[in-house]
Amino acid sequence: MNAVVCRDGATRTAGRSAGRLGRVVGVLCLALHAAGVGAADTVAKPTSAADLTRLSIEELADIEISSVSKRAEPLAEAPASVYVITREQIRRYGATSIPEILRLAPNLQVARVDSSQYAITARGFNSTTANKLQVLIDGRSVYTPLFSGVFWDVQDTLIADIDRIEVISGPGGTLWGSNAVNGVINIITRNSRDTLGGLASIGGGPDNSGASIRYGAKLGEETTYRAYAKGFGRENTETSSGASARDSWGKGQLGFRMDWARAGDALMFDGAGYNGAIDQRGNDDKSISGAHLLGRWNRTLQNQSAIQLQAYYDLTKRVYPGTFGEVLQTFDIDAQHRFSLGGRHDLVWGGGYRFSHDHVDNEPVLAFFPARRNLHLANLFVQDTISLAERLELTLGAKLEYNSYTRFEVQPNARLAWNLREYGLLWSSISRAVRTPSRLDRELFAPSSAPFLLAGGPDFKSETLIAYEIGYRVQPVPAVTFSIATFYNVYDDLRSIEPTAGGLPFVIDNKMEGSTYGVEMWGSYRVFDWWRVSAGYNYLNKNLRLKRDSADPTGVPGAGNDPEHQFSARSAMNLPYDLELDFALRWIDRLPAPNVPSYVALDARLGWHMSKSTELSLAGYNLTDRRHPEFGGSPTRSELPRTFYLRLRWSF
Repeated sequence: MNAVVCRDGATRTAGRSAGRLGRVVGVLCLALHAAGVGAADTVAKPTSAADLTRLSIEELADIEISSVSKRAEPLAEAPASVYVITREQIRRYGATSIPEILRLAPNLQVARVDSSQYAITARGFNSTTANKLQVLIDGRSVYTPLFSGVFWDVQDTLIADIDRIEVISGPGGTLWGSNAVNGVINIITRNSRDTLGGLASIGGGPDNSGASIRYGAKLGEETTYRAYAKGFGRENTETSSGASARDSWGKGQLGFRMDWARAGDALMFDGAGYNGAIDQRGNDDKSISGAHLLGRWNRTLQNQSAIQLQAYYDLTKRVYPGTFGEVLQTFDIDAQHRFSLGGRHDLVWGGGYRFSHDHVDNEPVLAFFPARRNLHLANLFVQDTISLAERLELTLGAKLEYNSYTRFEVQPNARLAWNLREYGLLWSSISRAVRTPSRLDRELFAPSSAPFLLAGGPDFKSETLIAYEIGYRVQPVPAVTFSIATFYNVYDDLRSIEPTAGGLPFVIDNKMEGSTYGVEMWGSYRVFDWWRVSAGYNYLNKNLRLKRDSADPTGVPGAGNDPEHQFSARSAMNLPYDLELDFALRWIDRLPAPNVPSYVALDARLGWHMSKSTELSLAGYNLTDRRHPEFGGSPTRSELPRTFYLRLRWSF
């Protein structure tokens, strides 16, 4: 009974293509034929089935993460509600996009809206324009100042190259800045020295298909690189009546990464470009395109101190005929320094500056005034981890941030961690975080000419959060891990829509407040050397209200649509004859407004390692029913079908 992927071995890729992207797939196949044979990044099999389980259970606690404190630390010692999606979990789930992979995190709410759109958040306030979650890919922030959220349809990389995804539920404003209100997602890709050789994948099913190819090699003794190409397509979803939602889409992407290292220095360059189209009813196709280039330099100094300098440029372009068009350019530079002081203090401090130029092409249905906007974001932060006793640490930090709308904002936090050794880690925290205004809050007008029905609020200020958290993480025996976190969040100045004295236009304002509380828990158990199971549960209670002087006609439902309960469970088995069998079950409670019924979804995957370098897998999704909705209002909302995906992957 053999597992599939060794710790420094291959991962899986997620490519898709549809008929209209046949040219993309053809190009990838020709590239594969011409690539030749290089150093193998093989689909190597460990010596025993227990290797997979050790990595996921015992060794998981020792995985080093960086998102909690901006310094490498074992997961078991991180004083936050953090879940790590490992490379092995990603490969065995078989998902073909980053939003689908995020379903593996039990501390996130993930709902697919239609063929290309997702609603993703942590600890509530979910919508297609959710705005309280900071998302990074290799340290590059991918939020848009248009609405302070994420366009999930363009967040992509070669899935096989993801090393891990660190998911923090809870505020992270002290380190990661505005919009890290309810959580942080940090997607980290592998060093190119770990992806030498070639990897190709082709797959398809009734609703999506695609292909990808990646090749990596050395340039001398100190430099490595990789380059990849991928293309995919998804078919139309259907409404409850069986009518087509006219939302099919496809996208192609090219990317590279280069790494250089010598002694205490490391240098990384990363870049990608993409182009795609999304069908829409009644107008020409939407188009999405963009590119980015990122560079990062790290130097390790004496006494374990270190400095890091990072800069990137990001370009995104979206054209939605009949709605709006946007070209956003972002320049960002960031520096940080970590050092120890007096044997009891571990400090990290730094700062950064971001310049964004946003140009919106206004359409009759809505407009942003002014159409062109320069936005500035600057920050300074410091965080000190103080050793109070042998097993007791206090972390104090604060970030001072300047933005173009509200000027200066302060985001402090304090965390206390008590390491109980074999009895686990007990931690608590109190934090302040803010969600600064977006262009939607201040500068949106609908329609684009007077008389307006809706107008941005010129005095809209930052939404604020004071968060209280207590958590516990333990590994009582080698085969079991368990984590639980409770939180109480107090929000003020949340967004509302208020009538003016004459009734119209309605103006965006800050006249909602309230609190939420809840529990997040998850754990894993190695039943046998060849079988492990895991489960997670979330409870969320929202107590939001309009302020006394509010006349918002939409009420509290305008703050997002969230389930009160959600539960997930997974099983991973290594079977004889080089087979793998995986199941993932999730139950999502009903959404209140607009109403979406609760549902149970079962995903399954059967993988077969035909040889050391070739893997064939069949995955099925939403197996419990023919189709169901996950988000949106009736009757035009999309319903997600039962579907299958067959994939062949080859390393060379």
